[in-house]
Amino acid sequence: MHALAYNLANFMRTLALPEAVAHWSLTSLREKFVKIGAKVVRHARYAIFQMAEVAVPRELLEEILRLIDGLRRRPAPA
Repeated sequence: MHALAYNLANFMRTLALPEAVAHWSLTSLREKFVKIGAKVVRHARYAIFQMAEVAVPRELLEEILRLIDGLRRRPAPA
C-alpha cells in the first residue's frame, strides 16, 4: 500500500506541479500543503479553501489548481 501511494503521489507531482516547484520532494509537498493550517468555508454553491499564504503563495496555488483541472477529462462535443 505504501509503495502504491508513493508512486501515485510521485506521478501526480510530475503532472500537476509548475516548473518552479517540480523539484520539491514529496516530504516538502506534504509539509507545505497538508500540514499547514487551513479551513474550508462554504457559501451557497461554493466552497472556499482558506490557508495561510506564507506557506504557499497564492499564484503558485492557483497554477497548481489550474494544472490539476487540466488533467480532468472533458466531455466530448455534441
